[in-house]
Amino acid sequence: MIYTYEDSIRLFGTKYYLKKAVKDGKIYQQEKGIYSDKEYVPALAIIAKKYPNAVFTMNSAFYYYNLTDRIPEKFHLATDRNSAKIPDKRVVQIFEKGNLLQLGVVSMEREGCSINIYSKERLLVELIRHKSKIPFDLYKEVLLNFREIIYDMDIQAVQEYAYEVPKSSMILQTLQLEVL
Repeated sequence: MIYTYEDSIRLFGTKYYLKKAVKDGKIYQQEKGIYSDKEYVPALAIIAKKYPNAVFTMNSAFYYYNLTDRIPEKFHLATDRNSAKIPDKRVVQIFEKGNLLQLGVVSMEREGCSINIYSKERLLVELIRHKSKIPFDLYKEVLLNFREIIYDMDIQAVQEYAYEVPKSSMILQTLQLEVL
């Protein structure tokens, strides 16, 4: 299990006992402020614990949903527009309006941890919405994979998400021309 610094202090009582537990191998410090009862923890689990209000999106979500076989070099996280910049070099931060951030968020089990990630329906909208920021070959690969699963998706939800985000008419037109 992964613990924040505050959780670890509660678990061991004081900073002194926490340091002693780390020294004795009862708990492992993964990085500053993150501890675990296991020596090795996947980076995904650390990022999910470190940024609990962020949502995995774009390249990370495409990979986790098997829409591409390209392993992302960095974790792509959507955060509230008013959030502080994430200084972690492993993270690409995408700022989202507060009312749109939680739209279409689901929970997914991955690498032994639970992460917040956009649903496939919301992710399709994000793909089209950020089309100009994605390499063309990746866009086409993901779009073709969406075409294969489009009948398993909730099209009404896709349309509802498209109406909520900016560029609604462009997104709906692209859905008609390229996906459906």
